[in-house]
Amino acid sequence: YRPISQHSTAQFSDQLHNTVQYSTVPPSTDKMSKEPPTATSEVRPRHAFDVSRLEAYLRTSGVTQIATPLRSVRQFEGGQSNPTFWLQDASGDEFVLRKKPPGKLLRSAHAIEREYRVIRALQPTRVPVPETILLCEKSSVIGTPFYVMRMVHGRIFRDISLSTVPAPERPLIYGAMNRTLVDLHQVDLAAAGLLDYGPPGNYYERQLARWSKQYRASVQVKPRTGSEDHSAAQRTEQLIQWLNDRVPTDNAVTLVHGDYRLDNLVFHPTEARVIAVLDWELSTLGNPFSDLAYNCLPYHLPEGFPAVGGYGKNVTEKHIPSEEAYIREYLHAAGVQHVDRVLQYWPFYMAFSLFRAAAILEGVRARATQGNASSSTAAMVGALAVQVVDCALELIAKVQLPPQQCSAQEAHTSLIPGLSKRATELLERVRVFVEEKVIPGEAVFEKQQALLPSRWHIPPIMEHWKKQARRTGLWNLWVPAEYAPAAGAGLTNLEYAHLAEMMGRSPLASEVFNCSAPDTGNMEVLLKFGTEKQKQRWLQPLLSGEIRSCFAMTEPEVASSDARNICTTIVRKGDHYIVNGRKWWTSGAGDPRCKISIVMGKTDANADQHKQQSMILVPMDTPGVRIVRPLNVFGYDDAPHGHCEVLFEDVCVPVENMILGEGRGFEIAQARLGPGRIHHCMRLIGVAERCLEAMCERVLSRKAFGGRLARQGTIVADIAHSRADIDQARLLVLRTAHMIDTVGAREARNEISMIKAIAPLMTERVVDRAIQAHGGAGVSDDFFLARAYTIARTLRLADGPDEVHRMVIGRRELAKTVKRMQAKL
Repeated sequence: YRPISQHSTAQFSDQLHNTVQYSTVPPSTDKMSKEPPTATSEVRPRHAFDVSRLEAYLRTSGVTQIATPLRSVRQFEGGQSNPTFWLQDASGDEFVLRKKPPGKLLRSAHAIEREYRVIRALQPTRVPVPETILLCEKSSVIGTPFYVMRMVHGRIFRDISLSTVPAPERPLIYGAMNRTLVDLHQVDLAAAGLLDYGPPGNYYERQLARWSKQYRASVQVKPRTGSEDHSAAQRTEQLIQWLNDRVPTDNAVTLVHGDYRLDNLVFHPTEARVIAVLDWELSTLGNPFSDLAYNCLPYHLPEGFPAVGGYGKNVTEKHIPSEEAYIREYLHAAGVQHVDRVLQYWPFYMAFSLFRAAAILEGVRARATQGNASSSTAAMVGALAVQVVDCALELIAKVQLPPQQCSAQEAHTSLIPGLSKRATELLERVRVFVEEKVIPGEAVFEKQQALLPSRWHIPPIMEHWKKQARRTGLWNLWVPAEYAPAAGAGLTNLEYAHLAEMMGRSPLASEVFNCSAPDTGNMEVLLKFGTEKQKQRWLQPLLSGEIRSCFAMTEPEVASSDARNICTTIVRKGDHYIVNGRKWWTSGAGDPRCKISIVMGKTDANADQHKQQSMILVPMDTPGVRIVRPLNVFGYDDAPHGHCEVLFEDVCVPVENMILGEGRGFEIAQARLGPGRIHHCMRLIGVAERCLEAMCERVLSRKAFGGRLARQGTIVADIAHSRADIDQARLLVLRTAHMIDTVGAREARNEISMIKAIAPLMTERVVDRAIQAHGGAGVSDDFFLARAYTIARTLRLADGPDEVHRMVIGRRELAKTVKRMQAKL
């Protein structure tokens, strides 16, 4: 960044008092001589806390950067959300403490934990942020959770028009703000550990739902009265509807700040350079244009507008870049290709930003009525919400942006019961990805694999697909709703069933979207039962697709369909466990990216039969772990994934690797097989559909005995049987998914058993008919059918033997009859 020219440095020194929030005092070698920042005051009574308790916590938490006792604690002025305090320690060093406000808070608001996490993650990146010191999530220390960061000395411009700054320097400051935003949006999410920082797609749809809900909740805190205020609510609902009808299909995913504006940036004391980006409370993963539009709010608000500010008219005369120039500068620096499309949808981006600002202001008004807002001007700021909505309505009235039109395909899928608008859009995007990239690329995958040093290396096309899927928000689609936005898409099981069916059309597709077994089941175990350390070490890399995993349960020496037979031992020895046993059909163990295994074994052979088993995390590079051989399935080695025999000989792992606790293995297994129980069944529907389509295409193109095969009655009957079989199985899959969503996996046990018995057998029959119609070609590797048959037949064992599922179904049916008969007595 270009420094400020020499001739204006003196002018800047005279003007600092008009622009600086944190401190007008430059860093000094005499720390004890520092005065408090001019924008601070005594701590307001409502936000006062016990400083001695804070000091005690700092001493016992292992923090070495802050010397106690504290010399001074003051509160920064303003701040409509989280109260912020200036601390000076015993040595004169300065820090900033941010805490949640007291009182009843709206759900999901004031997320200082997320704020701390993102600031900490950005420390090594190009995005300038303060140094984080500590996070305390306990309310017992100072009343609410808080975090501490090091003080950053510099300038914060409250006057967004920079009227006190020399005119030649203003474009440099706006340019620095613009370039910092580009840097923010180009953060490598995987390297920063932020891939799970928010749901990876459908940002505007999610944000519209969130802010609409928050706006309505705020209005209900203390409803406005009078016909004028009722009209204001109607105008806001009109704006919400306009936005919902015009959500753009652009699904770029980056880190977004959520409140990116001039006064949330700290500039160098004498250079036009951003040295810290502040206030990350609203940050998430989302569409980068949301930040850009929010940054451009002053172009659409009247001059002097409180809180956010407005440029007013004739911006270029004030040496402020025009809105279009500012947008184009960003798009050029960010390397955005479709500039015209961005400009076409700019009214939407802008109207949404105005609406969100209105929702935030309405929240401030709600907190003011409850006495929770951290600024004395909160009530006045909240009253501005209506004015912002009117600015948005004035903007959209000037443009012609028609509602989004759905295609015939979208219209068809939108009729699927249980599929939300968002899930429908995701389904279409997954369909396009699978049909246009993955299935045509299956041959490329095999060719690349043949050229590698061995079949146990990863063809480059797979990593290419995964990067595309992650970048476009098609990632971790399996993650249940209760764990979003922390980890994934947050779909219901019913919604995910449709997506899994589409992935089932190719054996490669599930991995592309980070939705393949056994990783999904293992990640679900860690999401539900993992410690924070286990999650950090293993869950985060799995969610980001950096590593893969395996699940070691089945053993060659015993009938493992009854898990009570498992013989592998897990014996505690001091601070470690020693694992000994032989496993096989350990799917995924052959993958070079497989770094962790969840191993099931016995910790106490004398305990109750369902309390003997435990599950423990075993890194695959631990001494004593040996892959004996890969196992072929009907001649397929399924490389580079593989199904392996694995030997565990005196494998020593720390006690902290135990999942949930000793004797909890069956409990974990039941949870692991909750939603994950039917993922295979969902995918099998897709396998069957692809095979039926291949059969129809084959019989329409082949002739025998004087006519096309499609004219043969037996062929037509087989097609009809396959169609009916697939649709019946699909309906049972969807019913089972719906029951898991509504009454839980335990109440859906019968349906789960039924679909696990029906789906593989149905698929096997459909594939068999398709093979028959293809003749000799059907059992060759030239077509998908032989592989599909292997998949279906194997799952009649891998997901539990048919006999076990039928036994469970029959016993429960008999139990119901016995109960009914007893009731008649």
